Amino acid sequence: MSVRSQRACLSDFHDRMSISQSNYQCDVVNLWGMELRNKVKESSLIQMDLANFKPMIPVIPIDLSSQLWKGLVLKEKDFRIWIKENDWLSYKNKGVYIFCSTEAIIPTWAYMLVTSQLIGIADTFVIGDELALQKSMILKNIHALNLEEFKDERVIIKGCSDIQEPEFAMSELLAFLQPHVKSIMYGEPCSTVPIFKRKKL
Repeated sequence: MSVRSQRACLSDFHDRMSISQSNYQCDVVNLWGMELRNKVKESSLIQMDLANFKPMIPVIPIDLSSQLWKGLVLKEKDFRIWIKENDWLSYKNKGVYIFCSTEAIIPTWAYMLVTSQLIGIADTFVIGDELALQKSMILKNIHALNLEEFKDERVIIKGCSDIQEPEFAMSELLAFLQPHVKSIMYGEPCSTVPIFKRKKL
């Protein structure tokens, strides 16, 4: 084989390998007449990435300390004026966490008034800090899964360091899926840690 032919073969090999990597989800890749089978897909495993549950919507805080009279107490009359004049539509389809950054005691009715305005406008809202909001949105995303797609299936869950407190997200996902699946593993298809396997009856 000439040098030119060898280079052509090597170039063809590189192109085919690139295609096989970019089409990892394909069942079979043909390389020079040889079939390279996707063993992961053929094993009927459902692969889940914890990153898919990471909230993607904008987050806005509401700090009630800005409504305190002299930074000490909340006056109902003044607070109701703020409730009436505030642009609540600016929170549309966003995540909102309601809190007070000072040690002042905020009456329950104040949180209720704010919550009442956000219902039907904000995507998600909580009384608490940003972490509490993140957890609430992650839980909402998990519960949006169609459990019929996981019935009696084997699942691999990949972790995600970008999610705050991934342990929370992982435990909630387990609690949601485990009653319906055959088994759950953690990690990558090439290296997994068994977490759950349904006992045979």
